[in-house]
Amino acid sequence: MRTIEVGLPTKQPSTLKSSQFHLAKKSVKRHWQLYLLIFLPVLYFIVFKYIPISNAVIAFKEYNVVQGIWGSQWVGFANFQAFFSNPVFWTLLQNTFFLSLYSIVVGFPIPIILALCLNEIRQGFFKRTVQMVTYAPYFISTVVMVSMIILLLSPRLGIINQAIGVFGISSVDFLGNPDMFRHIYVWSDIWQTAGYAAVIYLAALAGIDPTLYEAAKVDGASRFQKIIHVDLPGIMPTAAIILVLGVGNIMAVGFEKAYLLQNPLNLSNSEIISTYVYKTGLLNADYSLATAVGLFNSVINLTLLLMVNSFIKRISGNGLW
Repeated sequence: MRTIEVGLPTKQPSTLKSSQFHLAKKSVKRHWQLYLLIFLPVLYFIVFKYIPISNAVIAFKEYNVVQGIWGSQWVGFANFQAFFSNPVFWTLLQNTFFLSLYSIVVGFPIPIILALCLNEIRQGFFKRTVQMVTYAPYFISTVVMVSMIILLLSPRLGIINQAIGVFGISSVDFLGNPDMFRHIYVWSDIWQTAGYAAVIYLAALAGIDPTLYEAAKVDGASRFQKIIHVDLPGIMPTAAIILVLGVGNIMAVGFEKAYLLQNPLNLSNSEIISTYVYKTGLLNADYSLATAVGLFNSVINLTLLLMVNSFIKRISGNGLW
């Protein structure tokens, strides 16, 4: 017997492409407001983020201003070797890593605790007041923040030293002590950003199904048990994403604040990769070495981001992708 194979008609590639084009065109016409809304942000990232990536080739060249980026002499990995063999390499790596790790370990749970506490407050006026007081420092610029820190911790005129002087304690040069630099940097940063970060968790808490709280109340759960079994699981996806982003930037400590808080006395702990890149690239005009250091830093950040995202996704099922 002869078997006759009957199959569904398949679209030709040209027909399929034409169909997809018409669908895309229809979608743009239908949602043109949304496409217009994202046009400028996408253009910003293309112009200021993706196009400049091509200039990272400077890291592999002996950059000369006259010859230009593409005309400069190719030196391969010589700039990276110069950085790795530099005596300050391990100091920079250690300072950057520990400063960022300290910020994550301390700064990650505090906004969560603040958001959980604010979520339990029933008095509206007190809750709004606490939110305003904790959120307002976020709008202080870095330069103003550093000026405030220097004034507060000044050995002669600082409020802190005047306060401890009442008890007969001699003045302390906080910013001149290398061991105090990380504490000053991290805790002032937490004071400035914890309120803003707590708003993100408050938004996540607002999205939790109210029936879960009703079920917990029927079961006789206390406030603490509601936090453990309802609130924390509800904000876990948001917390996981923020943690992944934080660890992904573990080597990208902010340049401005660290540079402004630096002085010759605390340089052993305050010199990090970003400040070194600034001094090498702009002050010493060694653009090739500075680009190599910045590229090395970016590769480390990308590697950590991929590893932590994979780890968090295996544990909680939530990640950036």
